[in-house]
Amino acid sequence: MINEIELLENNKIYVAGVIAKTPVFNHQIYGESFYNVILEVQRLSKQTDMVPILISDHLLDIDLLKPKVMLEVNGQVRSYNNIDKADKKRLVVNIFAREAKIIESFKDIDNFNDVFFDSFICKDPNFRVTPFGREICDLLVAVNRAYKKSDYIPCICWGRNARYCENMAIGTHLKIWGRFQSREYEKKDHYGNIITKTAYEVSVIKLEKVEDDNENIS
Repeated sequence: MINEIELLENNKIYVAGVIAKTPVFNHQIYGESFYNVILEVQRLSKQTDMVPILISDHLLDIDLLKPKVMLEVNGQVRSYNNIDKADKKRLVVNIFAREAKIIESFKDIDNFNDVFFDSFICKDPNFRVTPFGREICDLLVAVNRAYKKSDYIPCICWGRNARYCENMAIGTHLKIWGRFQSREYEKKDHYGNIITKTAYEVSVIKLEKVEDDNENIS
């Protein structure tokens, strides 16, 4: 049997960045209030990702979390289904903070965005080649959580990793290392208007197929 400590270890993320906007109240449960925080995290390319974080007022004084404050977070990537105004299900992905700390500088930080999953493929991989010739494979993986729950996390593989995943079956057990990224795209709403939306996914840097495994997706 997998214990709760092992389940905490199979989904880990560390991010460090600058708070982009004032936190917004999300919900309260048993006297603990949770807030949405958007953290601007820089890539090596100097581009930035806008990372959504759910943080408890039991971790930090929320009044201290002002725009431009530097913050580092350890937590897990979580997901849930949200019903939109058109009654369509939409997968919402964010970071659930387990530890958070205000910092003074980034000078001792080597990696601003680091993700690890022990996961299972839960949808057929989608391999494609972009108009610029880049090979890409989209994966949806399930990461088991306590109380027989799972988080469903979109991942994107590139190049040889994309080719490696192309024909993998549902249920394949994968260990994945990467970074959490945001990506803007355009789509039509139910009125036909073009709107800009943001997708959140894990860009895969390294993956490892786990053999001889008897565990299944929850």
